[in-house]
Amino acid sequence: MRRSLYAKLALGLFVLLAAIGALYAAISITLTGHYLRQVNQELNRDLARNLVDDRNLVAEGRLDEAALKETFSKYMSINPSIEIYLLDPEGKILSYSADPEKIKRNSVSLDPIRRFLEMEDPYPLLGDDPRSHDREKAFSVTPVPSADAPEGYLYVVLRGEEYDSAETVVRDSYLLRMSGWAMLASLGFGLAAGLVVFRLLTRRLETLSARMEDFADTDFTGDVNTESGDAPPADEVDRLGQTFERMAARIQGQIEQLREKDAQRRHLVAQVSHDLRTPLAALQGYLESLQMKRDTLSAEEREEFLIIALRQGRRLGRLIDDLFELARLDARENPPAPEPFPLGDLIFDALQKHRLRAEELDTRLEVSVPEGLPFAVGDVGMTERVLDNILDNALSHTPAGGQIEVSATASGTSVALSVADDGPGIAEDDLPHLFDPFYRGNSKVGDGHHAGLGLAIAKRIMQIQGGDIRAARRADRSGSIFTLSLPLASS
Repeated sequence: MRRSLYAKLALGLFVLLAAIGALYAAISITLTGHYLRQVNQELNRDLARNLVDDRNLVAEGRLDEAALKETFSKYMSINPSIEIYLLDPEGKILSYSADPEKIKRNSVSLDPIRRFLEMEDPYPLLGDDPRSHDREKAFSVTPVPSADAPEGYLYVVLRGEEYDSAETVVRDSYLLRMSGWAMLASLGFGLAAGLVVFRLLTRRLETLSARMEDFADTDFTGDVNTESGDAPPADEVDRLGQTFERMAARIQGQIEQLREKDAQRRHLVAQVSHDLRTPLAALQGYLESLQMKRDTLSAEEREEFLIIALRQGRRLGRLIDDLFELARLDARENPPAPEPFPLGDLIFDALQKHRLRAEELDTRLEVSVPEGLPFAVGDVGMTERVLDNILDNALSHTPAGGQIEVSATASGTSVALSVADDGPGIAEDDLPHLFDPFYRGNSKVGDGHHAGLGLAIAKRIMQIQGGDIRAARRADRSGSIFTLSLPLASS
């Protein structure tokens, strides 16, 4: 609990309110003291001069000592909050109304006195307190007997020791205590209200944190309750919740992809092991037979064994080459070099390479390329490799006397190339997996020794250069149609 966000916020609020209370008290005491000194000095600015005038302290141009002593005595009884001192022109204390045992100074500084007499608005101006070596207090002063021929100064401390004692009593009185309790009650109410508000704010964070912990406890596979849905976020907490939901969904998707990839990898390893083992075992078997029976075999039999072993070796080499090429395409080791090129020229070049085989198989090659076909954008060599693969498959699956139609069209932002044959067609169950590695389907046409990597390689080649390849059954008659699409070159 002490490490929770709510506890930290509560502690922070308590410290903040305590600091505010302490600062408020310090500022109040300081400003109140300053204000009282200013008001007191402003109200009693002429007190010293009035004492001289009212009490007739100056007679015939000289200070009346007897009247001064009588003034000391009366004002100590009438107004015990002030203290009266008689100073000589150098600031030395000559006589006073205070208790002699409590006087700590023999003189006071004349600088505040001169400024008091010269300034029109000196408030608050503090002077030395004879009862302390370092304390200063508000005062009133006047020269005596007169400002024209001063023999000294009448120095009146406005807040004497009696005033300080009375202030201490008042400070500890019921009113001050009530003020303190009122301030504490206000701070306490603010603290309680802040804790309630913080609790309301952190409750949703605690709920979100619990959801995250539950999600983590399920190894990131548990259901995530989409509480916020598609509603617009009201505040940062809602945005955080929606971000968590998107993150959880993405993590689950990635975990599912990793599982699928792992399953595919296991299947791929098993399939590769099987496909490599078959020609390797055949190659090894014929070579061992040739070695063991070389003396009993005729020349024709030895030649047949060598031909079969060589055929299996070539099959093994093609399989390894296809595996390496598929791995290079997946790793993007040989990135394509796309450029605008005329797709019609590529079609005619590819058909020219396969025309001799088509004649041997008694298969017609028909071409339909419209004039002014726009340029396509792609890697010419890679696209030609894919087209050769599709044409080779079409020739293998088209019966004698059949026809292969090659056409090209432009639509929207792409150029499409189609190869349609008259073969038995592709089974519906095979279409979704036709471009998967090592998928052979149910077709029995051909030599039966293909590894099922050609179309997977063609798919990768078209994808990395921004194109696509699709396969479908012909709607008008039997046969298959493969369609290659590439981006259209801009004008």
